Amino acid sequence: MKVAIIGFGSVGQGVAESIQNKDLGIMITGIADSKSGVIAGSGIPVGEVLAKKQSQGVCGDTDVSAWDVVKSADYDVLVECTPTDITTGKPALEYIRYAINRGRHVVTSNKGPVALAYKTLITEAGEQGVCLRYEATVCGAIPIIHTIQEGLAGNDILKIYGIFNGTCNYILTRMAEDGLTYEQALLEARELGYAEADPTYDVKGIDAAIKLVILANTVWGLDKSIDDVEITGIDNLTPEALQLAEKHGRTIRLIGEIDPAKGTLRVSPRIIPQEHPLVVDGTLNAVLLEADMADGITMIGRGAGSIETASAIIGDLIFIRDRYVKAA
Repeated sequence: MKVAIIGFGSVGQGVAESIQNKDLGIMITGIADSKSGVIAGSGIPVGEVLAKKQSQGVCGDTDVSAWDVVKSADYDVLVECTPTDITTGKPALEYIRYAINRGRHVVTSNKGPVALAYKTLITEAGEQGVCLRYEATVCGAIPIIHTIQEGLAGNDILKIYGIFNGTCNYILTRMAEDGLTYEQALLEARELGYAEADPTYDVKGIDAAIKLVILANTVWGLDKSIDDVEITGIDNLTPEALQLAEKHGRTIRLIGEIDPAKGTLRVSPRIIPQEHPLVVDGTLNAVLLEADMADGITMIGRGAGSIETASAIIGDLIFIRDRYVKAA
């Protein structure tokens, strides 16, 4: 199976490295970053491209663009890993739609296009007879979408709630355990690389809300947008609030919740018992699914990181390889 990778930051490089190191029956024929690209129908020497990216900051020739790769490279699957733009979804949305309408499968880690144009993308993929997979958009290495669609096939999913943002969970963990202020914990998270220079999407609950939109539309076929999510972040929480909760055997976590029966689509700090399965430390994510036959299932794992996110992308690629490409 041949793939092209658009976006060659930490996630794209993690995918390429994983394909290089594992015998997956996958060949990379195109790679592009924001400044350059490389196309080779017989296969790209991944080690050389990774070395060039590390030493020169580009993956290929500066006269080859991402659009050149999307439009002309020979690939079965486009792997789209560019940064998220939740306002327009571009340019990722345009790359994905072009590949789909070119009759190519798509795997993406980009939340923007899936949150903004889910129905359009799924409809176009269906019309072209191709597959769109996006496990990596929600909770990194945790296979929540695959679990719901495959492992829990036949179940009615009643409710989903959990911790969808590792940055916020790290901050709240440090505030609870060591009495740090929000500002101190955020600074520490930045120094460790857990928080971006501008942490707004994380601490305001926006990142978690985007993931809820993706799940609501995927699992229940809803047509939700981020405007439909009730959002409260963690930036106004104090150490005193966490200490008070601790005195009563409880703690505070940023919880995202989808409950279609009640019309609930919400991200907010919640007081929960310390022994609750969603009380995880550090940058971990945790998700609890309630299903009619399987009852409650809790999944815990790393929600971010280049190799962790690559794990989700590789899983989607193997799904497509086994279900579509071999049968073609």
